[in-house]
Amino acid sequence: MKVIAFNGSPNKEGNTYHGIKIVLDELEKEGIETEIIHVGNKSIRGCIACRKCSQNKSGKCIIATDPVNEWIEKIKEADGIIIGSPVHYSAIAGTMKSFLDRAFRVAEANDNLLRYKVGTSVVAVRRSGGIPTFNQLNNYINHSEMFMPTSNYWNVINGTKPGDVLLDEEGVQIMRVLGKNMAWLMKLIESSEKSLPKPKMEEKIFTNFIR
Repeated sequence: MKVIAFNGSPNKEGNTYHGIKIVLDELEKEGIETEIIHVGNKSIRGCIACRKCSQNKSGKCIIATDPVNEWIEKIKEADGIIIGSPVHYSAIAGTMKSFLDRAFRVAEANDNLLRYKVGTSVVAVRRSGGIPTFNQLNNYINHSEMFMPTSNYWNVINGTKPGDVLLDEEGVQIMRVLGKNMAWLMKLIESSEKSLPKPKMEEKIFTNFIR
């Protein structure tokens, strides 16, 4: 099994990285392969709402000038996904949101390739805005029929300078428990796949409120 973690911070080894790494350390103890991809320092264009991913069914975004399609391929191969972000104005960092909008849209448009993978969110924050950002990240996971492991508190860890979060004892425990629970859930799903068939995926119904 493998987990891919996406670090949405502009800083490669800032506090978002350290929060993610605590989770990954627990996964690795359980024999699960891990990889961190640094998203936050790339130039990622936002979704242009062209809907070509729905029309082409290629599993790719039509924008090919950045690494998003490479990352989508890694998502396809992974059993678990971690999406991590710092807090920018009580919200997801801009580059990370551009990536998530496009990657999750492609996934949905191609037989919901994230369905029944395990996904969780990690947030690093200096002071406040952690919960709104956590909720925003979870919107992507909830929308994709993914399974979400939890911890003993919201997955937010606090610090200012890179590495400060390692002094947040409660935050470190939250990430550690999250890693243990994520590993257990992934193994539980793997052990039941042969004995318990997945529910048939329903075709998505789209409605609006204009009569």
